[in-house]
Amino acid sequence: MNLQTSTAVDPTLDLVAEIQRLRKEKNAVILAHYYQAPEIQDIADFVGDSLDLSRKAAETDADMIVFCGVRFMAEVAKILSPQKKVVLPDLAAGCSLEDSCPPDEFEKFVKAHPDHMVLSYINCSAAVKALTDIIVTSSNAEHIVSSLPADQKVIFAPDRHLGGYLSRKLGRDMLLWQGTCIVHELFSEKELIKLKAKHPNAPVAAHPECPDNIVQHADHVGSTSSILKFASETESDTVIVATEPHIIHQMEKASPEKTFIGAPGADGNCSCNTCPFMALNTMEKLYLCLRDEGPEIELDEETREAAEKPLRKMLELSAAINTGKDVSAIGA
Repeated sequence: MNLQTSTAVDPTLDLVAEIQRLRKEKNAVILAHYYQAPEIQDIADFVGDSLDLSRKAAETDADMIVFCGVRFMAEVAKILSPQKKVVLPDLAAGCSLEDSCPPDEFEKFVKAHPDHMVLSYINCSAAVKALTDIIVTSSNAEHIVSSLPADQKVIFAPDRHLGGYLSRKLGRDMLLWQGTCIVHELFSEKELIKLKAKHPNAPVAAHPECPDNIVQHADHVGSTSSILKFASETESDTVIVATEPHIIHQMEKASPEKTFIGAPGADGNCSCNTCPFMALNTMEKLYLCLRDEGPEIELDEETREAAEKPLRKMLELSAAINTGKDVSAIGA
């Protein structure tokens, strides 16, 4: 993987102008997740959730994809667009869910249950994706699990909270890998109840990566894009948001007349729930990433090809679901 040749940035440099210039000069597209800092979201060509960003990565005609997110997201872009140069502002931008599922241990787990279909949440490494039958995101997981035959045994990895939520909602027993997201684990049920008491008319929108004791207090549970839609459409003028707080930037842009409150951690505020990995990407690093065309995401071809199959299956299923087609044959 290529490293940046210099980390020094002239403090007088107009970063926005330079990023705009370099983007055009290098025919680069900047993709950013909703959990990125507001200034990165605002300069990106496209801001979205994991499913949206996967589609954009597969469809882009840019020569270079600059992925402002975490490493597994940039890997997805490389898996789906191997001919493109894919760069990430900071290679240290990992993911606690990815870290919770070491590929060698997961391979042993999968081999111990050969009669199970493997569904993996997109928040995992390329090596884990290569061991998977179908990748899912929080946007499409419910539909994809529902499309599988009722008697099909399923391993769901790596997020036990998302898997548990799906099991309870769909009444489907699945074998869950015991991974979690550190951001969503930090919400405090006690503090959330206090906040709800202060704002009795404010609905709670929660991501299914949250533990069940948080989800059970939610009026809406869904992916980041689903939460954004709910926040925009609800008649309430105040919404409590139980996911990474940088998503509130998009809510405020869409509905400036409303108030959005981040669900609290144990200390009574939401600052502890900022993703430390997402926060590693900065405007300075984004500029350097474009300037130096690195750090670059590189994958060995065997892993990339194996990981591409379940990702393509996900995109095929999602497209079919969106058009109302029967997906049972695809998911089989």
